[in-house]
Amino acid sequence: MGWYGYLALWCAVFGSLALIGYVRSLAGMTRPQRMVRVRGRIERVREPRHGGSRRGGISVVVSYPDPATGQDVTVTNDGERGEAISLAWPGREVEVSYPRGRPHAFRLSTHLGDSGRGLCWPYFAVFLMYVGAVVAVAIERGWPWALIGFCGALAVLSAFYLPENIRDTNRRIHRLSTMTAVPGRVVAVLKDVSTDEDGHTATTLTPVVAFTTADGRAVTAHITSERPDLTRSYGHEVTVHHVPDDPAVFTLDRVAEHRSQRLDVTVNAAVLVLAAAAAVLGAVLL
Repeated sequence: MGWYGYLALWCAVFGSLALIGYVRSLAGMTRPQRMVRVRGRIERVREPRHGGSRRGGISVVVSYPDPATGQDVTVTNDGERGEAISLAWPGREVEVSYPRGRPHAFRLSTHLGDSGRGLCWPYFAVFLMYVGAVVAVAIERGWPWALIGFCGALAVLSAFYLPENIRDTNRRIHRLSTMTAVPGRVVAVLKDVSTDEDGHTATTLTPVVAFTTADGRAVTAHITSERPDLTRSYGHEVTVHHVPDDPAVFTLDRVAEHRSQRLDVTVNAAVLVLAAAAAVLGAVLL
């Protein structure tokens, strides 16, 4: 069996998996489609313990309605309960999903809205089909085809993504200019120690900041950005800048955040240019 035979087998396997996934999605049978999704509300936030772990996120008490009974269900996010909540305040809405008839087998998410149709794996199967085709052609006809196949596709995707990235960045920069400054405090520094296969240990320190917005919302948040100064600032006062209507959008350093947003666009533009140049180079070398 030649390369094209292996390619046909490869595409047949992953094409079948993709087709099954698409059919299941159209029939509404994928796991995300079979879940009941309701809006929940954080009723209480427990302050993290200094020196504790950030695994599992901030401990909260959530209540949500069960459409089957019409009654409210009150739970905590202890254990593996979906997305780890790293920013919380009483009254914040979260999405609660659970299998039909099992409201206590819930999972939480701070991303409200449509969670998709369960097409992640079918899309990945199609991607593997494409990779197999490019690799087979590159082996059969020469490596420049790999440059065209991979870098050309990356350039096209980047060309579609970059304009939306620029619009999003401009919106974020505008929001930075509307932020309100309020006092905050580092209420804990969390510590997690991990060990790799070679026995080397790594320690991750996560500061936790608490602040109150101008309209009285008491916010507790993990600071996951690189701020080594905060890891030694337990109990210190800080200044928090947040968007007035959404405390989830906040920063401790507006200048650095502004610079980061601009850098994001620059990096994506560079990826587009380099990918297009590599694809052109592959075409020239044929």
